[in-house]
Amino acid sequence: MANVEMLYKELIAEWSKRPPNTARCGQLLDQLKVALVKMAFLPTDGADAASHKKQLILARSVLEVAVEHSVLAKDLLAFERYMAQLKCYYYDYAKIIGESESKYKLLGLNLLYLLSGNRVSDFHTELELLSVDVIQHNQFIRPILALEQYIMEGRYNKIFQAKSTVPDEVYNYFTDLLVETVRDEIGACIEKSYEKISAKEAAKRLNLRVPDEIKAFGEKRQWKLEPTGDYSFTDRSIKPKELLPSEELAEQVLSYARDLEMIV
Repeated sequence: MANVEMLYKELIAEWSKRPPNTARCGQLLDQLKVALVKMAFLPTDGADAASHKKQLILARSVLEVAVEHSVLAKDLLAFERYMAQLKCYYYDYAKIIGESESKYKLLGLNLLYLLSGNRVSDFHTELELLSVDVIQHNQFIRPILALEQYIMEGRYNKIFQAKSTVPDEVYNYFTDLLVETVRDEIGACIEKSYEKISAKEAAKRLNLRVPDEIKAFGEKRQWKLEPTGDYSFTDRSIKPKELLPSEELAEQVLSYARDLEMIV
């Protein structure tokens, strides 16, 4: 236990630096993960958990740093893994170890992550675990719920402005991902709604202010740029003709007729 506490203190010291040394923090987290596994940081028995309150609080604190570190490192798989472990402490052991100060900040971060990946059903599943009072009034949860509402209403301009109103800087990365997700949705709508649109108008709808940005977006979506400076979607709007298997259909109808005649 003493070794784990020493590693944790070193981790907090590194993490508190601005900017933190992400490589060193990653090394310390790896060491702490091994140490916590040896310490059985997720007890299965309730009585056992109560007698290990100090270890549980320490493990929760390590995982909270690990979650934020994974965002800084842009490691989405690690974020999901750490968040899944952390929720055990927030929901299963809350009565034993109390509520963490970072609980709603990180739960809100997880909601934003799900929203940025367009995982709406998972978003609402996580939302159901929270009380009505928290959903309506918590400073970290309420803004994320508002973002989901803006998407449902098609008020995408609010999404593009979201980065200026995030409740904490750790939300910035997932806010950028959410903006990209929304842009892709708008791009898909443009493709289906227009046969042709000017680059300037497309940039306006996508909230892209630099010519190189709309060019890069068009290349990513494989948009056809004409010499006039317009994007053409004519080829996409024309659906390929589907050949009907007329002979097979005729044989099937005749077969049904014969079967019906035999029944009668």
